[in-house]
Amino acid sequence: MSLRIGVLTFHRCINYGSYWQARCLVEGLNALGHQAELLDHRSASIDRAEWRCALQPIPALPDHRAEYAAKTRKFFSAFAALPLSPAIALEQPESMEDYDLVLIGSDEVWNLRHPWYGGQRLFYGEGVRANRIAAYAASFGNQSDSLPSAWGRRLARLDAISVRDANSRGIVAGAVGAAPALVLDPCLAFADCIPVQRADAAAPYLAVYGHGFPPWFQTQIMRWARETGRRVVSIGYANPFADIQLIDVSPEGFAALMAGADAIATNFFHGCVFALANGKPFVTAPSDYRFNKIRDLTDLLGAQQHRVAETDDAERYAALLSVPPGAAVADAIVGLRRQSEAYLHAVLA
Repeated sequence: MSLRIGVLTFHRCINYGSYWQARCLVEGLNALGHQAELLDHRSASIDRAEWRCALQPIPALPDHRAEYAAKTRKFFSAFAALPLSPAIALEQPESMEDYDLVLIGSDEVWNLRHPWYGGQRLFYGEGVRANRIAAYAASFGNQSDSLPSAWGRRLARLDAISVRDANSRGIVAGAVGAAPALVLDPCLAFADCIPVQRADAAAPYLAVYGHGFPPWFQTQIMRWARETGRRVVSIGYANPFADIQLIDVSPEGFAALMAGADAIATNFFHGCVFALANGKPFVTAPSDYRFNKIRDLTDLLGAQQHRVAETDDAERYAALLSVPPGAAVADAIVGLRRQSEAYLHAVLA
């Protein structure tokens, strides 16, 4: 039976990972024969906060406002092409239409510390109009303390829960008394939804995705690039140490650049996800904000060795950036993809 499904996530963030996880989940559900769309929640205050960050995500660096503005416009075009519901006021969702099922997630939808989405009850199912409400690959992001009881009671009312990381699994288990299912981020669960076209590059390159990299990480990846004759291409954000700044890249352009790279250096969760989805050599030095997500992802897939520290030497970087993740990592992805499919089939039944 075909279900009408609403997906509730952070689909309007000026962030490549947020865009792709939303798109992959909706397209993956539609490929299974359902009628899925993103619940297009809107908030003027959140839009202002999001756009302000998008136009100057790294205040300490010289102004790249024109490039970030061009990037933001490309995101707006990409958002317009997504399957969207009629607009819904985030704080007053009573106008939303009825659905057979609403899926909350992926992304850090339950993070009460999120700088502008934190504490929005809609992401805990309050005000949702659906016969059933479930969570797919939800996360608490950098929140690691126990969930206040009022928020735990909201989660307990959901019909089914799955999360994408061990930190979130522990928080949910503590709140509702049972461990939720563990599933893959949609970009790995439905990797076929991401176009396979690679960027047309004239020379081999190391892709850098993220910002705020520690100096020791910059030094090691630049050394490897120089020794192997590769350019360093920074995607989506300005990183002065890179050879080329490609800031105003569309979501599809980002996917193509990640697919065409020889190796990837990142401190973002979806930088690791796209490296794994494309079978690319990669290194990651997770920031404090993203540490929980990257630690749990790499632990889950047996890819811990791709996390590097200040004490690691050039030889370790050379090994990690020259050889793709091994067969054991690929097998772990396949196994968790089956686990993710089993959870979704049960929820969709």
